[in-house]
Amino acid sequence: MKFPHFHFQKKRFQGENFQKKKFDLPDFIIRKSRAIEKVFIVMVLISAVMAPFVEVNYDLTEYLPDSVESRQGLNIMEDTFGYPGTARVMIKDVTLYEAKAYKDRLEKVDGVDRILWLDTGTNVFSGEGFIDYTSIDQYYKDDCAVMDVIFEEGDTSKKTSAAIDDMKEITGEKGCYVGMAVQDKSVAKNVRSEMQMILVIGVFMIFLVLCLTTNSWVEPFLYLTVMGVAVVINKGTNLFLGEISFLTNSVSAVLQLAVSMDYSIFLIHAFTRYKKAGMGQTEALRAAIDEALNSIFASSLTTIVGFIVLVFMRFSIGYDMGIVLAKGIVCSLLTVVLFMPAMIIRLAGWMERTAHRPFLPEFDRLSRGIYRVRYLVLAIVAVLALPAYTAQGMNSYMYGNDAVGAGEGTEVYADEQEIDRIFGRSNMMMALVPSGDNVREREFSQELSDLPYTKTVMSLSQTLPEGVPESFLPESVTGLLHDESGWSRILIYVRSKGESEAAFRYADEISAIMKEYYPGESYLVGATPSTQDIKATITEDYSRVNTLSLIGVFVVVMFSFKSILIPLIAMIPIEVAIFINMAVPYIAGETMIFMGYIIVSSIQLGATVDYAILTTNNYIACRKTMEKEAAAVETLKRSIPSILTSGSILTIVGYILYHISSIAAIGDMGHLIGRGAILSMLLVCTFMPALLVLGDRVLMNNEVEMIRQYLKRRRERRREKLRQVIGAAAASGREEKDNEK
Repeated sequence: MKFPHFHFQKKRFQGENFQKKKFDLPDFIIRKSRAIEKVFIVMVLISAVMAPFVEVNYDLTEYLPDSVESRQGLNIMEDTFGYPGTARVMIKDVTLYEAKAYKDRLEKVDGVDRILWLDTGTNVFSGEGFIDYTSIDQYYKDDCAVMDVIFEEGDTSKKTSAAIDDMKEITGEKGCYVGMAVQDKSVAKNVRSEMQMILVIGVFMIFLVLCLTTNSWVEPFLYLTVMGVAVVINKGTNLFLGEISFLTNSVSAVLQLAVSMDYSIFLIHAFTRYKKAGMGQTEALRAAIDEALNSIFASSLTTIVGFIVLVFMRFSIGYDMGIVLAKGIVCSLLTVVLFMPAMIIRLAGWMERTAHRPFLPEFDRLSRGIYRVRYLVLAIVAVLALPAYTAQGMNSYMYGNDAVGAGEGTEVYADEQEIDRIFGRSNMMMALVPSGDNVREREFSQELSDLPYTKTVMSLSQTLPEGVPESFLPESVTGLLHDESGWSRILIYVRSKGESEAAFRYADEISAIMKEYYPGESYLVGATPSTQDIKATITEDYSRVNTLSLIGVFVVVMFSFKSILIPLIAMIPIEVAIFINMAVPYIAGETMIFMGYIIVSSIQLGATVDYAILTTNNYIACRKTMEKEAAAVETLKRSIPSILTSGSILTIVGYILYHISSIAAIGDMGHLIGRGAILSMLLVCTFMPALLVLGDRVLMNNEVEMIRQYLKRRRERRREKLRQVIGAAAASGREEKDNEK
């Protein structure tokens, strides 16, 4: 890809004359290498200090646009009642009296606001003969008591996290804990420990790949040092965003490392090549910087476009991830262009002394074999493309906070299974309705209680005996359900998961009933309504993001090559790879996380389209001196090592995320990234030779120039025809005048 060389003009005053002098960027980088090195060291130290202060958000509902109803309801609830964290605790092997004692102790824990249990309506000290156990089996059953906990602060608050620790210390092995507060605490803990492990293993595996694909034992250390600097700077500068999502925080470092490793490889390969050609160290480095700038900028621009389109999602986690990932590529770009030359100058001697023979083969036989079966591959891809496109649109998805919960093998998952086994599922929704009409509120609450899937409904009108003033009840009850600003909150517990078709149906029915009683301003909030709005918002986002990423990459490649055909040739294999990648879960009967689906589609396009661009560039270069067959074979020989290096790093990073992370959303994203990188490598190396040979005539003649010449010839023909018509008309006029005479 041809980008303009970076030579800038400036005027220098000498006496009374101005002289123009070229600003040579490579020369400036080399001359100022020590100063640049110091600047980057300072930036790394500052970023390392800033990084721990970046806030991480685990609640997906925070990214809903303010225009959706559940977000509006949440805003009102936060302003009036607050939005406290919630949890559900089951205490095993206890009598009613013991359960009551545990409840009283748990309620005194700092950070716990109140605990809802059967003792609000049942006297547990009245004796077993006076208690109808069938009427309290939603709270006490099989010697187990289940309670709903409401905290003073939000789910992700440090005070809430400390309260959960204190509660677990009280209940010991008897306690099982679930709920958003518990899930967020577990996710945060697992993310911190697992991401450290993922980063360590990822760096080690990338180091092994680089040892196999480089020609010096020092080069892998150089690559990882430079990329490490870029990663730290990117993480530190996230502080200016204020807060980032846990998904972004989890995958940005390893993705930045995997995707932008190519840039340093471009520079080192160019430097090594010029050194072998007989240049001195400084001259070789200057020439390498000048050459690599074009490749690095072109490669990074397609990746940045693939990431930056995520900011156009209405579900603003895309903005969060798009900015961080695109910023990471910019950090890598600047680090390679400015900081890496200083490191090369320092380590050039060591690189020469630790040089070793190449471990990768020439790939000659493989390249010839691929070329021979090119039309077979073309036929196979043509057969698979349409079914894959259809299948990837038929996947089953998860959308909400349940999609990011801890997976199998975690304590939260085991506790949830245990509680559900004894008491069944419990999903809390909250209706926010205008206060002041206790009769209407009581009728509404009663109708909700009569629904077959409702476990319990708690409202102030139900709790307050008829004719008794509100001041009769303790503030702990009234403050939970009623606010002086004119809103009532009704707690509704239904027998369902937070995200399922049944839960969506129940939420729709409850919302319809609510609108019958309160047709004006009323809101249903909770995990299920929020997930419904997430689903509606992010589904709309997909077509927008997918279209923008395709257009963006197409335009970048089109202007780089000044061709319309080359972007098509480059993008077709990657798009087919995306279709096949996303069709696999449907074939396997797996449920995907839609957020990962939309994000990985953009990542796969932006990160792996470089393989196709590199192959096209190599073919055009080879074709200038070779026939089609020889050029295609030589193209593969040149391209496969680079594609294998970059693609294997991305694959390894993806599968490390998949196998180590217990967080479903992170694991699924890793699986899609790893499998997508493999498919992109495979299709670029096997499918593109057929496309390049088929489009050879246009590629070598540049269709833009062909169109321009065609239009020029057409204009000339029209002018000639017009001249003939004018000439004939003039001759006819002269003939008429002669006749008149």
